[in-house]
Amino acid sequence: MKNSIADTGLSTPQETRNPDEPVLMVRDVHKSFGAQHVLDGVSLNLARGETLVMLGRSGTGKSVLLKLIIGLAIPDSGSICIQGKEIAGLGLSEMNQLRIKMGFLFQNAALYDSLTVEQNVAFPLERHTSMSAAERGDRVKELLRSVGMEGALKKLPSNISGGMQKRVGLARALALQPELLLLDEPTAGLDPITSAEIDDLVLKLQEENNLTSVVVTHDLQSAKVIADRVALLDKGKVVQEGSFEDLVESHNEFVREFFKRDS
Repeated sequence: MKNSIADTGLSTPQETRNPDEPVLMVRDVHKSFGAQHVLDGVSLNLARGETLVMLGRSGTGKSVLLKLIIGLAIPDSGSICIQGKEIAGLGLSEMNQLRIKMGFLFQNAALYDSLTVEQNVAFPLERHTSMSAAERGDRVKELLRSVGMEGALKKLPSNISGGMQKRVGLARALALQPELLLLDEPTAGLDPITSAEIDDLVLKLQEENNLTSVVVTHDLQSAKVIADRVALLDKGKVVQEGSFEDLVESHNEFVREFFKRDS
């Protein structure tokens, strides 16, 4: 798959960036919903080309943090910088420009039921690029081929399996060649064989595109396979971060209890 932003027909101004600058910096982020404190001082860095997997029990704020990163919710306090740009206070137009550089795979794939697989993947290309219909068609076929779904162009989401929908969702998330990929429970609700296939696909796409990714999951086996680094959240805080092996061997009581499920 090609990597240059020009391939998509986007007219995005060139930016000079420090290659050593983190793609994502989260600093002391707090978020509450009424009396419920969901995030309580979360701080994380994400280097270019790195895959960070966020683990934790349900309700610990993992998916909320993804929504804060993509601007679907606003932190109560703290800082979120994407490619050196603080997103707090950005206007809608500026935030939308930043979102173009981010791909998002929702937990349920969130495909449009009334659109075919082909039309779902083409949707962001129609909205955000100057590509011709023929160029969009070629790009969609290339994307679907990369996720093993080239034979399903004309099918509706309701006519394909959950695992296939996740594949199509990944293709759509990659349509604009994002610099940051956010995946919310990519293997949720899938059988072990299909989950392993999705993990292998995520690894393949990361290697081919040098993607920088944040992955939220409850799946320890998936985290073991795809993570460069793992962050374990509990009660809105990062309890520990490091390699998967670091956390498996942790002396922290909560971390040890959490990873017992993998033994």
